[in-house]
Amino acid sequence: MLKKRRICRFCEEREIYIDYKDEKRLMRFTTEQGKIIPRRTSGTCAAHQRMLVTAIKRARLLALMPFVYDQVR
Repeated sequence: MLKKRRICRFCEEREIYIDYKDEKRLMRFTTEQGKIIPRRTSGTCAAHQRMLVTAIKRARLLALMPFVYDQVR
């Protein structure tokens, strides 16, 4: 059985920087409980995963994103 290879979304769009103020985009990489989705699941490359985690943590500290979600999306 051949696994389908995931391609990094940020590499496809040739993004150099992941903006912490783009909360809608960052929310796609968190679970319903607010956890960050690992790269083996999301398919992001290592470099973009590090930038993504930093952006999500910055957004949380600035209260742009919640640490834990209260409501179901």
